[in-house]
Amino acid sequence: MTAPRSTSTRRRGAVANAVRDVLDDVDAGVVRLLLADARTPNNVVARSVGVAPSTALARTAALRERGVLVGARAEVDPARVGLGLRALVSVRLGTHDAADMQAFVTRLSALPGVVDVFFLAGRDDYLVHLVAPGSDALRELVLAHLSSHPLVQHTETSLVFEHRPGTDPLGLEDGAPGA
Repeated sequence: MTAPRSTSTRRRGAVANAVRDVLDDVDAGVVRLLLADARTPNNVVARSVGVAPSTALARTAALRERGVLVGARAEVDPARVGLGLRALVSVRLGTHDAADMQAFVTRLSALPGVVDVFFLAGRDDYLVHLVAPGSDALRELVLAHLSSHPLVQHTETSLVFEHRPGTDPLGLEDGAPGA
């Protein structure tokens, strides 16, 4: 019989609990700091999580080897480079041949303006996050590469008025339940 989780564990929520089942406090602290700023120097990481710099370096390397940390990248504000219009396009295919779908998503992912392509369960097959300089360019992108594609049965475009990335997707922030 499994012992019931403590009240503080239940209070954290399913996301934080799942993460804490995989990461101990030191690894969670390293991940939290690097999510906030991937350029955080190792000595700052070590001091923040309460370990020696060599331990912090070893933990970071182990997180990379385990595939928990998969990279660090610069983020670009699309509006600051002339791509101020964001849209989410739901795409429903008329056929579901695996090879055709793979070719479609590979081609789609490589198009300028495509930020993300999500493969979905449900009525629609893909959700495509696009950026464009304006409505004319967005319309051209959707018509030329989505709506007119022979595999595509239906598209539905939703304009994004505001985008706010999650501030604590893993439930690791200081002050958050379970942190």
